[in-house]
Amino acid sequence: MIVARKTFTLIARTLTVLALCSSIHAAIAADAKQTVRPAVGKPLQGAQAALQAKKYDEAAGKLSEAEAVGSLTPYEKYVITRLRASVDVGKGDYKGAATAYETLLSSGQLSPAEQVQTLDILVKINYSNKDFAKTVEMVQKYKAAGGKDPATLSILPQAQYQGGKYADAYKEISAEISDTVAAGKAPSEATLQLLASCALKQNDMAGYATALQQLVTYYPKPDYWLDLIARTAGHKGFSDSLNLDLDRLRLRTGTLNSAGDYLEAAELAVQAGFPGEADSILKEGYAKKVLGVGNPADIDRQKRLQTLVTNKITADKATLAQGEAQAAKLPTGDGLLNTGLAYVTYGQADKGLPLMQQGLAKGGLKNAEIAKLHYGYAQLIAGKKDDALKTFRDVKGADGSKDLAQLYAITARSSAAPTKPAK
Repeated sequence: MIVARKTFTLIARTLTVLALCSSIHAAIAADAKQTVRPAVGKPLQGAQAALQAKKYDEAAGKLSEAEAVGSLTPYEKYVITRLRASVDVGKGDYKGAATAYETLLSSGQLSPAEQVQTLDILVKINYSNKDFAKTVEMVQKYKAAGGKDPATLSILPQAQYQGGKYADAYKEISAEISDTVAAGKAPSEATLQLLASCALKQNDMAGYATALQQLVTYYPKPDYWLDLIARTAGHKGFSDSLNLDLDRLRLRTGTLNSAGDYLEAAELAVQAGFPGEADSILKEGYAKKVLGVGNPADIDRQKRLQTLVTNKITADKATLAQGEAQAAKLPTGDGLLNTGLAYVTYGQADKGLPLMQQGLAKGGLKNAEIAKLHYGYAQLIAGKKDDALKTFRDVKGADGSKDLAQLYAITARSSAAPTKPAK
């Protein structure tokens, strides 16, 4: 189960806020249109000096001196509030800082650009305060004011998630992902994890599967694949006749992990009449040192299966041409499909794929959708990815064959080799 969320640490937020606050001092010094009275200006200069020296308590005291002058003009109140916000941030009083910045927003003293900057600060302060409802409000105001910083905008779905607004977060993240993909970029893994978590929080298994499909598309880690394959196999109506196809997919995605996994897959391949495929499965198990190690009794069982597979291959190859001729005489195409796939598993795609085409064209198939799935799989292992993608798109079976075709298609589009299991 994926339970991941994209978070911003308090330290990162504080550093960002302090960086933004540095521009405040420059704005005050540069403003020549309005002035403060000398009685107010003197303690303000002291407050600025103390603030720059990070003497926050001293700066707060100087601001109190300025306020004590009384009869403050709107501009004097604005300058004092602006400096007080910086002092509160420096002291780590983010609730006080949030109040001060909201006061600045309503002061009428900020330019449009300063309003955007102040809203940006408020987004981050409120998120640090874990006031997620307020964070959502501030992000929306920031966006309406023309704010475009992706880092700030990305806080919206996080705040919605943290505030328990999972449906809103899912909708927001989905839109963000669509925009990212449309721009020719890959969504971040953290964003996709958050999407998956939003779906789980709502018990939306269809949405969770969608998120997993995107995760394996862009970040094909075995952990994601294993979760997705398991959930696909658990769908209502999924046919047991597709168990070998599941193992074939697990082999492609690096999710056959144990000796039992490899033995089961090899045994299913033998039972289906594909000893050449079983041999390839066993060889990978030995190459990964999953097979051939451990308990002597287990090793002996593995050796017996390997011997059986080797003998089956010898017998199969001796009768394959005869089987082809017999399949051609049958009224249905299943025999041609199986014979063709056998040739492909022996590395003879140039001979096997045309036979499978003939089988599909002959019709009368036991299961036409699974037959198309197998044809797409044969094209895929033969290296004909574009052809395989076309075939997979045509698989419509409600027995799980369509779902598997979609997952095989993801592996076909992925240029990356299976990654190691996430630690």
